[in-house]
Amino acid sequence: VGPIEVTFWRLLTGAATILIVSSIVSPRGDARSGAGPGINFRAIATPKFAIYGLLVALHFGSYIASLGFTSTAHSLAITYTAPVFVAMFAHVFLHESIRPQAWIGIAIAVAGAVFLTGFEPTLTTRSLIGDGMALFTAVTFGIYSIIGRQARNQHTLFEYAFGVYLWGAIWLLPAAIWSMGGSTYDVVSGLAIIALGVAPLGTGHTLYNAALRRIPATAANIIAMLEVIGGVILTAWLFGEMPTSTSIAGAGVILAGILIVVWEPSST
Repeated sequence: VGPIEVTFWRLLTGAATILIVSSIVSPRGDARSGAGPGINFRAIATPKFAIYGLLVALHFGSYIASLGFTSTAHSLAITYTAPVFVAMFAHVFLHESIRPQAWIGIAIAVAGAVFLTGFEPTLTTRSLIGDGMALFTAVTFGIYSIIGRQARNQHTLFEYAFGVYLWGAIWLLPAAIWSMGGSTYDVVSGLAIIALGVAPLGTGHTLYNAALRRIPATAANIIAMLEVIGGVILTAWLFGEMPTSTSIAGAGVILAGILIVVWEPSST
């Protein structure tokens, strides 16, 4: 199964997950006021949501494409510069003030991600292309995060999440169909794809969007960097690949950066 197909099915499964949960929580779909768990399908069938979905498709698609040109370490390290772009975009477009302390924390957390992934600055023409794709992944995630925060007063959480996942799948559909010719599906790969759509995307990514509605975009994004630490822990647990001392140090640096960003000095 090709990477574009995986991304397509993942987004489609994520959209289906949100639709099912929304139907259970709010079977009558009360989304008239923009508040509550319902989904207004007419609001989703708009050019605005098509653009949102395109950003999601570009974000996930560019990350997967980058892995074909550069190492996973390069791609992860560059992708996790996203908090820098989120902070800049939040300051410019949302007028969120970024404290000097937060900038320090962002720099520390990004440095920690570089250490944790084992980033090696060995460059070739091919790896530069992949690194550029990873940087594009970070930028699109920054834009997507800002849009998600702006949408909190216009659309319900389920409406927004369902819309962007569904439109993302629609954008990827032509490429997915084109790549399906030589693919072979079995029960294991099918269940793995469903799990990716339900857990990391349908649950985790939607919770990230929920956080964007309640806390500044910069704080939400920097906390989301815990994902890379979670990945190291899960890899050790599931596959027995124990983290190196460098990875452990990198995880500690990320946590320190996060604490610096979210820590609010007490006013006395």
